[in-house]
Amino acid sequence: MSQRILIVEDHADIRRLIRMTLEFEDHEIHEVTNADEGLAAVERLRPQLLLLDIMMPGSMDGLALCRLVKSTPALGSPWVVLLTARGQSQDIEAGMLAGADAYLLKPFSPLKLIETINSLGTTFMEAP
Repeated sequence: MSQRILIVEDHADIRRLIRMTLEFEDHEIHEVTNADEGLAAVERLRPQLLLLDIMMPGSMDGLALCRLVKSTPALGSPWVVLLTARGQSQDIEAGMLAGADAYLLKPFSPLKLIETINSLGTTFMEAP
């Protein structure tokens, strides 16, 4: 079954890497470049998975969007994987407290992204 995935990331090269990693499966992949656009896209698309950068331009960062999505059941309760270069223990703790289901440090390999998504217990990818 096709899953709807929303990538919220301000760097085009990282969005492209994620898309190339996930497009081998039959997913409906959407991309936006900041958390404000991300909120509008979540409201409109109701994705099953949100791949979310933390540090982005705009009125809110990825942590704020994660908190909002996770605290608003009407938004469909998607899985949230935070993708960030911020790897200090307090950063990871803040991400998990915001409601993230997983925390992936940049730079990450495509295989690590797939493993992280699979670890959520989702049916996004077939196991290798």
